[in-house]
Amino acid sequence: MTPHAMTEICSVLGIARRTAYYVGRARPEGRYRRADDEAVLQQIRAVTTSRATYGYRWVWAMVNRTFRVRYNRKRIRRVMQLHGLMLAPRVHRRQGRPHVGQIRQPAANQRWCSDVCSIPGWSGEVISVAFAIDCHDREVAASPRPLTGADIRTLMDRTRWARFGEAALKAPHAIQWLSDNGPQYTATATVRYAHELGLVPITTPAYSPESNGLAEAFVGTFKRDYVDGAELRDAETVLAQIGGWFEDYNTQAPHSGLGMRSPHDYRAVMRRTAVDAATTSPATPHLAQDTRSPGGPLSAYPSKIGFESVRASS
Repeated sequence: MTPHAMTEICSVLGIARRTAYYVGRARPEGRYRRADDEAVLQQIRAVTTSRATYGYRWVWAMVNRTFRVRYNRKRIRRVMQLHGLMLAPRVHRRQGRPHVGQIRQPAANQRWCSDVCSIPGWSGEVISVAFAIDCHDREVAASPRPLTGADIRTLMDRTRWARFGEAALKAPHAIQWLSDNGPQYTATATVRYAHELGLVPITTPAYSPESNGLAEAFVGTFKRDYVDGAELRDAETVLAQIGGWFEDYNTQAPHSGLGMRSPHDYRAVMRRTAVDAATTSPATPHLAQDTRSPGGPLSAYPSKIGFESVRASS
């Protein structure tokens, strides 16, 4: 025992007296539990049964949206950990090549990125799906069929109709069309048709998939959440499901970059915000159409995607 008072000792150590008197007690059954955790668990299982690839953040967003509740994200994680529903942590293996370009855009309909995803069927058939995704709100349009330059041109039409309606003959302002250097994208007819629609085709540097990272990330998400575990008996079976997969991605799948909203929900919020803003201030004009001149309106776009300059198609 020490002759010094507890107050003096705590003052020297810089701690509160209640800390010195505190006696820790083990929680019963190890971890903290709440009486209504069973109801939360049933709601979680209702989501994970059909979306087994979703981590706790996506499950949290879907549970709150589906059951109209406001659970804390940590609570969903705790309940999933208690019942072994957590996914294995991902291991990120980063390469030494720097990519300082910004693919995402600050507003919708400024850049659409496109790529091709291959889905091998159990019968040996391979289904190719060309898609275009907006680099701001993540909405996707797709064309599942054997791919040629004509199919990419059809995809451009479908994307334009999905964004502006079928009455739109061309984009109301210049929009970048970002893709790799595949022959179906760089074909002369495809490039000319893109310009006719008001699009500005640009390609990534060779051997640099990171420069179209948003499209590459979508391919990984699409295969993980929809293709893996699906019925892939033959091409006809796959094609019958693809439309529903893309519809679910656009209307249901939460995105962390969109505040855990789906692309359609996010666009609805942006439209309401734009309507509210229009009542108080004049609308900001869009970029003018492509004038095909080096110093024209397209000079406002960033000149780099990835680690080196992007080559504009001509």
